[in-house]
Amino acid sequence: MIGLPLRLLAREIFDKVRARAGDAAVALVTGEEKIIPAAARYWICTVEAMPSDVDVPFLAIDEVQLCADFERGHIFTDRVLNRRGRDETMLLGAATMRPLLERLLPGTTFVARPRFSQLLYAGQKKLTRLPRRSAIVAFSADMVYATAELIRRQRGGAAVVLGALSPRTRNAQVALYQSGDVDYIVATDAIGMGLNMDVDHVAFASTRKFDGFQYRHLNPSELGQVAGRAGRYMNDGTFGVTGEADPFEQEVVERLESHNFDAVRMLQWRNRELDFGSLERLRQSLNMLPNQQGLTRAQPNADLLALEALARDPATRDLATSKKDVERLWEVCQIPDYRNISNSEHASIVSKIYQYLQTGDGFIDEDWFVRQLKFCENTQGDLDTLSNRISHIRTWTFVANRPDWLKAPLYWQSYAREIEDKLSDALHERLTQRFIDRRTSVLMKRLAQKEELMSTVEEDGAIHVEGEYIGRIKGFLFVPDGATEGAEARALKAAAMSAVAAEITARAKAVAASADTDLKLTRDGQIIWNHAPVGRLEPGATLLKPRASVVAGDQLSGAEREEVQQRLQKFTDRHIAAVLEPLLKLEEGEGLEGISRGIAYRLVETLGVLPRDTVTEEVKGLSQDDRAKLRALGARFGAFNVYVPALLKPAPTELRLLLWALSLQKEGKLDPAALPQPPGQGLTSASFDRSTPKGFYGVCGYRICGSRVVRIDMLERLADVIRDRVFWRPRFAEEPRPSGSVEGGGFTVVPDMMSLVGCSGEDFLGILRSLDYRMQKKTVKRPVAAAAAAPGAPQELPGTAPAEVPALAPQEAPAPAEPVTPEPGETPAEPATPPEAPDSPVEVPSTPATPAAEGEADAVAEAAPAPEVPMEEVEIEIWWPKDTGPFRHRPERQQNNRRPQQRGAKPAEGGEKPEGEQQPRREGGRPHRQHGKDKRREDRAEGQEGRQDRRPRREDRKPEAPERKSRPEKPIDPDSPFAVLGALKAKLGGK
Repeated sequence: MIGLPLRLLAREIFDKVRARAGDAAVALVTGEEKIIPAAARYWICTVEAMPSDVDVPFLAIDEVQLCADFERGHIFTDRVLNRRGRDETMLLGAATMRPLLERLLPGTTFVARPRFSQLLYAGQKKLTRLPRRSAIVAFSADMVYATAELIRRQRGGAAVVLGALSPRTRNAQVALYQSGDVDYIVATDAIGMGLNMDVDHVAFASTRKFDGFQYRHLNPSELGQVAGRAGRYMNDGTFGVTGEADPFEQEVVERLESHNFDAVRMLQWRNRELDFGSLERLRQSLNMLPNQQGLTRAQPNADLLALEALARDPATRDLATSKKDVERLWEVCQIPDYRNISNSEHASIVSKIYQYLQTGDGFIDEDWFVRQLKFCENTQGDLDTLSNRISHIRTWTFVANRPDWLKAPLYWQSYAREIEDKLSDALHERLTQRFIDRRTSVLMKRLAQKEELMSTVEEDGAIHVEGEYIGRIKGFLFVPDGATEGAEARALKAAAMSAVAAEITARAKAVAASADTDLKLTRDGQIIWNHAPVGRLEPGATLLKPRASVVAGDQLSGAEREEVQQRLQKFTDRHIAAVLEPLLKLEEGEGLEGISRGIAYRLVETLGVLPRDTVTEEVKGLSQDDRAKLRALGARFGAFNVYVPALLKPAPTELRLLLWALSLQKEGKLDPAALPQPPGQGLTSASFDRSTPKGFYGVCGYRICGSRVVRIDMLERLADVIRDRVFWRPRFAEEPRPSGSVEGGGFTVVPDMMSLVGCSGEDFLGILRSLDYRMQKKTVKRPVAAAAAAPGAPQELPGTAPAEVPALAPQEAPAPAEPVTPEPGETPAEPATPPEAPDSPVEVPSTPATPAAEGEADAVAEAAPAPEVPMEEVEIEIWWPKDTGPFRHRPERQQNNRRPQQRGAKPAEGGEKPEGEQQPRREGGRPHRQHGKDKRREDRAEGQEGRQDRRPRREDRKPEAPERKSRPEKPIDPDSPFAVLGALKAKLGGK
């Protein structure tokens, strides 16, 4: 009989002995598996499962140094001190046990077996530089998985060994390493015993572990146990650490190389003479202290902790009354905690099983047992899930192997074994899929053997080596497959370089001979050929002369690379010349001199869009001839911008954005690849994105107006529409006033204006404010009947077209645009701020008034008096360009003559006058001039009616400005119809 430390090792020895002695002669006894022939002569057991009722002539115990282990040491100590063969007993282990064994077992014969090979320290090495046939040791599952993943990417794969793996899975992983499918194995310290492998080098990824109580450094003897896996029999081995671990101290190195370790000073011990008379007496016997030197009472383990928990349970105490009951309780408490769960949870499982055994028919309920097995039967899931299920099934396999706990133990043993095998195979498959790349493994073997590999290049640029896809040529660059990395990628690239070099040379010749139509410039500055980038633009000497560079690796060099670069530069220059032709003409400036040449230079500098307020004085200084020359080169003078309309189209805009981004890249401010998207094609306005770089919208051909950005050509059209309404004059009799035009000047917002810029409401008002339009609130009269006739419908106000405009408080806006000189051949762009108003008033009646017309109107009024229509006062919002109408800048002397505001009154925003202040005058600040004193008196009366909400007019108030003398009226032609009407009126008045 031999007792071994691991179930895995027991199975390995069992298979070897059975192959020589026959199946009927060999028995296997472990906690989870029992194969016992009737005439067994050889017993292969784990130390814990060694049967005590079998008398054998020879008994051996392996790895006796585990007597000092905190968790299992007391079991090894018990077997060493108390188990004997009839004829011979052999204890196998490290020489560190000799002093204690000599003291505890006098008369023992010691035989030393020195190591035939040398074990040498190789120092610290990176994982990627470890030699083949290496074992990497880590002390947690996470570290094992991470290391194996890195080895897979760099070297093709690694086998994995952890203590939580089932023997079947562990053997399958070791077989991968032993067969040469992989050259690396990553393991915990479980590799230190029970596994005989061809390992040449052992590398420690860590030297600290958790021993169940605390994290601690491994002592030299533990390091030696693991490092000893390197080199077997006559083959020398090496050990060292990876880049993640600190190098060993010289003293530790010397001990490991000479196998000189401190002797074991204390063995873990637990009393084996247990008293099952009662539960209390059992606990007392387990807590007894040893009476020999060199022994120490073992710390409580899972079995003792479970017993303590059940002893506190009243139901369990009621069931454990007799000696047999207590003995059965201790037997159940020794179920291993393979799952490493909490003590209370493990104790609840033990309690459940004990209650089944002590009640009913004395067996575990099979329905409950089946439910536990079904939970483990699922083979789907990741590595951790499968490992957890294997831990569960090992517990139930242990239970099934108790001879009298289940009604049909053999059936349940087979069923549990089948589930464990399925889970083990599934886990092995997952480990292989995750940590081993079969293709890479085979390829690396052939490369290591210096074999020549066949490589091909497909029409689409795909490269295959030995039929395996390894990457693709895009343009002039070789892009390796993302699945190949590290050493494998370098090896594959080297194998394919001859084919890659020939293909890149052929492509370079094709690009050098290509037409402009074969090349394409993207918005981020890449030059595309055959759907792949072959070049990119970089900042050049000037804004319109970027430099084209070749995107290629070392495979393209010399004259071939130079030819490609020259071809890309020619394409770039021609493309810019074709798309930005007006800008290049402005840069040449043919026929331009002085100020006009300076404006052309500024236009080129700003890529065709120049805010007018930045060149106000220069534009004023231009002659009509200079304007004509600039206009001939494509420039237009708008109310707000000087710009080139042809450059606002999508293609020129995209190219201008790229050139602008390259200029910022030169200053280190912007990467063309990070260039934001311009507003969508066809949009006249869009929301203002504040995250865009400064100047971006200007290059796009948009102006920032409050919360919106508006296309500059639409702003010019809006200015034209507003100008026509603010300064409207009838061109012929009965000409209707346009919608939005207000009698007396100014304008109201109408849908036609909003449709130009694609927004309404507060967004549109924000645009007006940003363009320096000012809002005035004015009270006007409208017929009450009109409001009653159509309740809720918008009413046409006197002197204005119907338009619904929200009443919003105006705010200060940027400086106004300068006057614009209309130019032939284009839509006049008159200034938002008009020149000084002429002497005649701005207000022009819808029908020109003449004395004859007045007489005729009076005659008609007297002949047919109209019924009075009730009126109501409403407040409307009238908008004015800056420095016009009520917002016109007054000369200093007029400012001094104005009556001061009422004490305590605050200036109102947007042209709204405070209480007690005179109503704003009409455009130009000149007094209203009417034909005839009667008409002026009527106007003053109407004005007084509108003053009811203000304080009474002071009688002694001096006029703000002297009345202008009336011009002499022209005599009326006596033959005209107006003269006839005048005579009729005089005749009727005489009567």
